[in-house]
Parts: sequence; structure tokens; C-alpha cells
Amino acid sequence: MKIKESGMPDENVWEGFFRADEILKKLGLNDKIADVADFGCGYGTFTIPAAKIIKGKVYAIDIESEMIEITEQKAKVENLGNIELVLRDFVSKGSDLEDESVDYIILANILHVEEPEKLLRETYRVLRQEGKIVIIHWNYDPTTPRGPPLEIRPTPEKCIDWAKSSGFKSPLTYDLKPYHYGIVLSKGKM
Repeated sequence: MKIKESGMPDENVWEGFFRADEILKKLGLNDKIADVADFGCGYGTFTIPAAKIIKGKVYAIDIESEMIEITEQKAKVENLGNIELVLRDFVSKGSDLEDESVDYIILANILHVEEPEKLLRETYRVLRQEGKIVIIHWNYDPTTPRGPPLEIRPTPEKCIDWAKSSGFKSPLTYDLKPYHYGIVLSKGKM
């Protein structure tokens, strides 16, 4: 299932909206974390910096073959051997990752999908007990230069409600200026 129109800009424009490595570190990604899943990896914006930070593997999952190819090329340029690329409709069919197989999950600008709670339940399934999920999304603000239409753009409060109903706990919110917010939630105790 292709995700509803998100207003995904060209790569150069997209990369200019934030410093992905700084955001990931701010949201708790560090070299003690083994395995990461990036659901909807897009241009590899978060996949590539995550692969440089962690000690394990990054599963870069996307429904678009073009996005997988772009991320693959970036991984080759950076000589990163710890990225596993997965072309898959993870919204409809699940990620195909094993239960409790990753420590950290990235959901960047994706929770405007048709069934966000279904996606969150899938992330809960694959996250290890003390793992964390990170939600990054466009601010609920009509002045952002891109992003999905406001009628499908979730607020931080809505994302937290969906995540809590899927089993996640202890939300921490972050202002990722200028156009995004971040939420970190835990599967286990925090």
C-alpha cells in the first residue's frame, strides 16, 4: 500500500530540512545500540547516519524501488556494509523482520499512513523489550514548506495516543526545528 501523498520534496531540498545525524543523537541513538529498522527509508536520510553510529545492522525498508536504489548507492559511496535493504510493502504486509529483532526503530514522516496503529503494532512486534521507537514528523503547521496536507498530518498528541494504544510507554517529545517534531517511546521500562 503506497502511503498517502506526503509532499516528499526532491532529495536536495529534503536533505536541507535537518541534520539527520544530530537529530538521531538527540533522540537517543548511540554506539551501544545494535540493530535499527528504518521504516520508509526514503533517500536514506536517517539510514546512512544511523549505520555510522550503531554497532549492528540497519534494516532500510521502503516500498519504492527507487528509494532502495538511492539508499544502496549512498551506502556504497560511504563504504557501509551494515545496511540491509528491504523492498517491501511493510504497511500492508508487515516488515518480515523477526519478533523482537531490533533495538531502535525510525518512523520518519510516515505516520500519515492509512492505518498508523497497524504500523505501530508491527514496530512493537519487532522491537526488543528495552527498545525504543522514534517518530519524526512534520509540525502540524500550514507554514511548513512541505509535508502532507494538514487533514492527514498527525499532531504529536495523536502520534502519542496511537503509540500508547499499541503498547508503547514513556513518551518524550522534542522540537526538531524548524519544521519537525520528534517523539521517543519505549517498549519496556524507561
